[in-house]
Amino acid sequence: MNNLIIAAHPDDEVLGCGGTIARLFDEGQKVFVAILGEGITSRYNDRKEVDINVLEKLKQSSEKAACLLGIDDLFFFNLPDNRFDTIPLLEIVKIIESVIYKIKPETIFTHHGGDLNIDHAITNRATLTAVRPITDNVVKTIYAYEVPSSTEWAFGQFNNTFKPNVFIDISKTLEKKIEAMLCYETEVKKFPHPRSPEALRTIAKRWGSVVGKDAVEAFELIRDVR
Repeated sequence: MNNLIIAAHPDDEVLGCGGTIARLFDEGQKVFVAILGEGITSRYNDRKEVDINVLEKLKQSSEKAACLLGIDDLFFFNLPDNRFDTIPLLEIVKIIESVIYKIKPETIFTHHGGDLNIDHAITNRATLTAVRPITDNVVKTIYAYEVPSSTEWAFGQFNNTFKPNVFIDISKTLEKKIEAMLCYETEVKKFPHPRSPEALRTIAKRWGSVVGKDAVEAFELIRDVR
């Protein structure tokens, strides 16, 4: 089975479903990741100020994390960080459609639409547009994932809040997720920041306690066709 993770930025794929990716790999499934944005230039007053070596290092971090998790292939599209709202939605939809056409995934994991980060919210909208249920669409199942330090920081103020109803046991792959996140040296923070290793373990165990497991990743099922 082919699975596609659609992420707005480098590290979102690990934060949202790194443990699940590692589990899918262990089960012999194929996992592909599309990273839409370059993920860093919003930290500069002018996007052109960023050192090209910084962008390359972030890309290399993604590749290293992908190797650890067992990702079959990575697709980079370098959209401007935290500026997806400056791009026509149709262009982002077409990017996602091109990846779907290439790998023909049965399952897609994407951002939740009620996220604080504008790129995350637009990625959700573009994904749902790209997988609209026309006759020849191969995608059967769509899940939305949370991104610590972004989804919960909306504090439930948007109409579409994250309501997980699917929980994937990552008890055996949680540490692999942490290891993959540590590949992103510029993105890992110190506790109590949600992107710290301690917080990521706590989040997984908190959701695990909800469903009687040691550690899980939580998802909201958007659509499932059987």
